[in-house]
Amino acid sequence: MEQNLLMERPNEGGRGHQENENGNFGMESLGRCLSSFVDEGSTESHRFYLSRRTVLEMLKDRGYSVPSSEIDISLQDFRGVYGQNPDIELLKFSATHISDPSKRMLVIFCGSGVVKVGMIRLITFQITDRDSLTGLILVLQNNITSQAMKALDLFKFKIEIFQV
Repeated sequence: MEQNLLMERPNEGGRGHQENENGNFGMESLGRCLSSFVDEGSTESHRFYLSRRTVLEMLKDRGYSVPSSEIDISLQDFRGVYGQNPDIELLKFSATHISDPSKRMLVIFCGSGVVKVGMIRLITFQITDRDSLTGLILVLQNNITSQAMKALDLFKFKIEIFQV
């Protein structure tokens, strides 16, 4: 039976590191390798995951009805639902206010291109029930043109823009 002998070797700070008889410093006691923590998924899905979670947390803080299970979803589960390259149509959601259910906020994620007036027109067509909508949050990955900003002024409800 082979014994794993450990001896203390002092380092610069005066604290010791445990070294086994092979000269290794007991790294197996640290658990998984740091490389196992590296995210091997797409950067795009990670950005959408973080931005979606941030918007959900913000809406919850503002008193909107947002299930904790939506906020607490893991990155792996997010990718399981939305994929490595999420479809921005699937990311769209709305939330109603807890104390005033007539207040409804719509959240739309825009693609990676510059947001132009044509995109704003598409968003206008996506909004099905304008009368019950009290706010719109646009999550952008890129810039928005000045003409598109002017087109947003035509909406009768508040619009917030978050650029990630």
